[in-house]
Amino acid sequence: MPQEFNHPEDPPPDFVVVDVETACSSVSSICQIGIVGFRDGAVAFEYETLVDPLDRFSSFNIGIHGITSDHVVGAPTFGAIHAVVDSHLGGRITVAHSNFDKGALGAACLIHDQPMIETTWLDSVRVAKRAWPELPSHRLNVLSRFLGLRHRHHDALSDARAAGMVIVRAIDHTGIDLAGWLAPSRQTGRAPKAAATGPLKGERVAILGAPRDGPLAHRLAAAGARVVASVGMTTTTLVIGNEQPFGRYVTAHAEYRRAEALRREGRAIVILPEDEITARLASG
Repeated sequence: MPQEFNHPEDPPPDFVVVDVETACSSVSSICQIGIVGFRDGAVAFEYETLVDPLDRFSSFNIGIHGITSDHVVGAPTFGAIHAVVDSHLGGRITVAHSNFDKGALGAACLIHDQPMIETTWLDSVRVAKRAWPELPSHRLNVLSRFLGLRHRHHDALSDARAAGMVIVRAIDHTGIDLAGWLAPSRQTGRAPKAAATGPLKGERVAILGAPRDGPLAHRLAAAGARVVASVGMTTTTLVIGNEQPFGRYVTAHAEYRRAEALRREGRAIVILPEDEITARLASG
């Protein structure tokens, strides 16, 4: 039977998270759904239920989540819980770890002749890749271990809770708020060409927290610096942009750590805030 922890009189959540498990290769064959609402960085409500997919159970999928046809005897169909799911997701910001859950819900709505759920989607995989680019994988179980979360992988409620905490931790780690994560990623263009002369002629400068085709990059290039995409063996300076989105956690960023590692190896690389290098250029 569906299980729900919710207080209707509470204010609405900042965002909700949904995760589904499927019975077979058919993306519409939802056999479990978990929904978790978050408010002020904490769980506000939870909803979970097994679902009769009205479809077969494949041995492959059973091996992933352990749910069999016996488990869903007497469970509601997706059509029967559509209104509840819509009441939690509709008109809100909905997080899912990859686009799979979004596709599964859409397919289930079609199969069960239910209206599409209108919500604003946010992919926590994309968020995690931007927040922690140094990780070798951004699968939910890997992120849970990295963040120290208690997590039962491929249980829909636990997966939803973990994906929500990825968002909470990413906001805290980077300083980017929910609206910032929802904003489309800016496509970075080519770096400006270095001027033939200037006080930074011969310097290879990487920028953390500002686009390599933005105003800071143009000022550096005008002073003769070659603006590079990332910190490497030949980089001479890492500039920390004033508007960089990593807040006090900038020292945890992969580019910063790479620069520090090169310094320890004896490489002549300096790390400067934007204000300092701007002041140096202004003073001549």
